[in-house]
Amino acid sequence: MQTNPHYTSLVAVGDSFTEGMSDLLPDGSYRGWADLLAARMAARTPGFKYANLAVRGKLIQQIVDEQVDVAAAMKADVVTLVGGLNDTLRPKCDMVRVRDLLTEAVEKLAPSCQQLVLMRSPGRNGPVLERFRPRMEELFTCVDELAAKHDALVIDLYGVPVLADQRMWDVDRLHPTAEGHRRIAEAVWQGLGYEGEAEWRTPLDAAVLPNWLARRVADARFAKQHLVPWIGRRLTDRSSGDGRPPKRPELAPWEPEPGPDL
Repeated sequence: MQTNPHYTSLVAVGDSFTEGMSDLLPDGSYRGWADLLAARMAARTPGFKYANLAVRGKLIQQIVDEQVDVAAAMKADVVTLVGGLNDTLRPKCDMVRVRDLLTEAVEKLAPSCQQLVLMRSPGRNGPVLERFRPRMEELFTCVDELAAKHDALVIDLYGVPVLADQRMWDVDRLHPTAEGHRRIAEAVWQGLGYEGEAEWRTPLDAAVLPNWLARRVADARFAKQHLVPWIGRRLTDRSSGDGRPPKRPELAPWEPEPGPDL
C-alpha cells in the first residue's frame, strides 16, 4: 500500500449506507462516510472530483443496472462499492445470484480505476444481525475472494466491536450515526494509505443501560416508525429509494453540502 497517496477523484457506488443515512444535516439531507472521505481527500488535492451514485434501498441488481456502468465510465482514481446487504435482508434471497451480480460489478469497476474499495460492512448487535448473519458472512466471503482476484482493497468493519455497539446505530437500527460514519470514513482513509488522524476502533465509554420500561418504549417506537413501514415496503415490493436520484450524479469538483464544517 502506498504512503501519502495522491488520488484526484472518487466515485461512491451503493445503497443507503453509502448515501449517508442517518448522518443528518440541518437541511434534511444526509452526509455520511463517503462525503467525509471526499472532503478530506479534497483538502489535500486541489481540483479533487467526487461523485456519489448511491441511492437508499437499492438491491445489488439495481446497483449493477443503474450505477456500475456509469461509475466505470467516469474513470475515477478510487471507486468504492458496497452492495448486497439489502438483498440479504429480504425473506427470499438467492445468494448465488447476489454473488454473481457482485462479481459482475467488480469485474467492470476494477479495470476502470486505480483502486477499487470493497467492504465487509458493520452490523449492529441484536436479533436482526443474528438472524441474517449466515447470509452476510457468505456475502463477505465473496467480497474477500473478489478482492484477492482483482487487487481490490477490503475495509473490514464487520469484526470491529465498537461498530457493533448499539450506540453507533441510529434509532432505525439499520444505519450508522454521525459518529459511526466518521469512524468508517477514518477506516477507509487509513486503508487507502493516508496517515491516520484518529483510532477508529477505540471502544466507547461504558454504557449506562436503560431500564426495562425505557427499552420497551424504545422498541415500540422503533416498530411503529421504522419496522412496520420497512415490512410494508418488502411486502409490496417497494423501496425507499424509488424515484430518488443519486445525491451527486456527476464527477465534479468537491463542494460540501450545506451544514457543519467538515
